Parts: sequence; structure tokens; C-alpha cells
Amino acid sequence: MIDITNKSSCCGCAACANTCPQKCITMEEDTEGFLYPIVDVALCINCGLCEKVCHELHPYDNRLPISVIAGQAYDNVIRKNSSSGGLFTLLAGNFIDNEGVVFGVRFDEDWQCKLDYTETLEGLEAFRGSKYVQARTDTAYNDALRFLKEGRRVLFSGTPCQIAGLKHFLRKDYDNLYTIDVICHGVPSPKVWRMYLEDEIRNARKGGNSVSLHPNTHFSERDTLSNADYKIESISFRDKRLGWKKYSFALTLAEASADGKKNTVSLSSIHYKNPYMRAFLSNLDLRPSCSACQAKSGRSNSDITLADCWGADLEHKNLYDDLGTSSILINTEKGKALLSQIRYKSEQSDYSLLMEHNAALVKSYKPHPKREEFFRLVNNGKSDIIHIVKKLLNPPMCKQFVKFPVKVISYIRIHLFSK
Repeated sequence: MIDITNKSSCCGCAACANTCPQKCITMEEDTEGFLYPIVDVALCINCGLCEKVCHELHPYDNRLPISVIAGQAYDNVIRKNSSSGGLFTLLAGNFIDNEGVVFGVRFDEDWQCKLDYTETLEGLEAFRGSKYVQARTDTAYNDALRFLKEGRRVLFSGTPCQIAGLKHFLRKDYDNLYTIDVICHGVPSPKVWRMYLEDEIRNARKGGNSVSLHPNTHFSERDTLSNADYKIESISFRDKRLGWKKYSFALTLAEASADGKKNTVSLSSIHYKNPYMRAFLSNLDLRPSCSACQAKSGRSNSDITLADCWGADLEHKNLYDDLGTSSILINTEKGKALLSQIRYKSEQSDYSLLMEHNAALVKSYKPHPKREEFFRLVNNGKSDIIHIVKKLLNPPMCKQFVKFPVKVISYIRIHLFSK
């Protein structure tokens, strides 16, 4: 029977809940907003299946890829709307064209993330782009199993721990299953994400924003924001209007006016200035198990691993144009065969160079020293995410003075000694 005594030893893949024949395991949210399995001991028959499919208890071995490639789609529109070089769109599109089923992460009606599937090209749109929130597995593993047993070709994409969880859940290899994972920094709290969106909507209603208004923002009168009841229309974690390297977090809110017209406001900020992204990149709100990830270094057993090809401007100058380039790790012969079915620009790359520019391939994150304080402030209800992040991550005034001594000295001379 699954019994989580150390939260660092549970990645939340939900393989245990999906495999339980008694349905006595439910995934419940803890105070940090992460899902963990809870067992109804009255229904449990001690069959042990939940432990057998646990990736944390039975991690796969480290594995090197067959080869590493830098690549990108020929179509710049695809790349513009993708986080990196558009390879997932090409692979998934080819799969759909050949009557396959594709699994990926999409937003639900509340803008939380979940694993789901599509059998249409139109449905792929929801899967495109990075989503820096831990996604719920829900019924995805059982849905994939159903399609596999029907003889359908299945392409399943997710984080390394989700792919490892799927492989353990299935308990056997399927020739018609193909898997893609990503190099993962770690998964942020869905609770923090939920609270952050509420903060932004609340600020928009009041007429203020934590992020800047995009130049193409459209609304009838600026004053209408103070009384508007805005709802989320779109979200992009990797908007490329400022380029691939300087990607922005973009949030579009919409509200129907009294005359029936739709007012929209687009909020956009470069990733290292956006409060939510700052918390994510600083390791303030990541799942405990991500600090001791059991699925890095090829241990997900995926067929293909995709990632940003950071360093392309140095290592692959013929592919670099700041619109996005992907690193592609071919892990299996099935992955090699899958990649051979699409057309894309490519150059041979190197595993050591990939590790140099994208260390998350093999290294787990180190928890931020203020992580506990962050969640304490999140849960006391006295402040919002935006202000908590600002409080914990902005440098103290003394450090700002040390960093900008010339400005400080000039300020003192002008405003004090001139009097």
C-alpha cells in the first residue's frame, strides 16, 4: 500500500491511483497545492499493485541517447507559436495525419493544466507551447491503455516523471506506443498558479497591473478597467514578440461591454520580470520531489526528448535566428524512426554541449532558501503572490546601493550636500 511519509519521494504521476483495482486511492491537494495519493484503507485489499507501478520505488536506470540533434521547423509560423523549434508540432501533426492519437498538456476551463488526448489537428493547438504548472494526469493513463489495446498508434508527451509513470502503469511494452518528454526544470504549484491568476484579474478590475500593458492592447476607455469583470482569454508562457531568448509571459483578459462589444487587455512582461515566472525560475514554488528527480538522465525511458537548444547562437549559428531552435535527443530506434518521417532543418549536436547549456537534463534543482517562508506567506492569506515574490526576491536596499554605488553617491551629493 502506498504511504507517502516523505513528500520528496512522490512525483504526483498518479500511476498508483490509476492502477488501483478497488479505486481506493485518490489524489488530494496538500497545503502547497500539490497532489498526493491518499488511500482509503477500509477499501484496500493489499494487492500491492500501487507499489509495483510506482516510479519512485522502482526508477529506471540512467541512459544515454543514441544521438543528439539541433533542429527547427521550416515553417516560421510554427516556430513563432512554439516554445522552441516547433518539433513537437511536426511530430504530433504527422501522427494525426496517420490516424494516430496524441496526448499532451492543455488548459482546462479553469486554466489549470491536465493531460488529455486529441485525434484531430485542431486539437493539437491546445497542446502547443510550454506550460509551467504541474499537470493533472486524470484519466490519461487509462485512456492511453484503451487506445493501445484497440491497436491505435499513440504518441504520449509529458514531463519525464509522467512518461516514467505511464511506462510503469502499463507494465509492458507496446509496439504502437511512442513517447516524448522534455528537459524539465521542475513543476510549480497549481495552487500558486491559481492564486497568481486571481491576483492579475483582481488588479485588472482595480485598474492596475503587475505586468506591463502590451502596445497592441485594445479597450474602449482606460477607466473602464476599474469596473470591468475580466475573464482570461489566452495565456502564453513563452511569447516570442521580443524574441526566443527574451520570451515573455503574456496574459489576455477580455470583458463584454454594455454595448455588446468585447474589450480586451493584453498583459505582457519579460520572463525574468514576471512575478510568477520569477518564482518558478528561482525554485520558490517547485514540487519537493523535483529536488531529487528520479526521471532525469534518460530515466524516463522516452523515445524522444525535446528541449530548448540554448547555446544555439554559439554552437549552431546556421540555425540561430532568435525565433527558436530545439535540442532533440533520440533515445530509441522507435524515436529515430518517428523523427525520420518529418522534414525539418537540422545539424548534428553533442550530448556534452547539451548538458553545458541545459543542465536540467541531468541535475535536479536546489530548493530556494526562502521556499518554506514563501509557502508560509502564501497560506497565511495576508498577501498576494505578486507581493510575496517581490518581498522575497527583490534585493534589500543595502545590496542595491552596493550594486549601484555611483548612482547612490550622485544622489547624496545632489539632494543632501547641495542644500
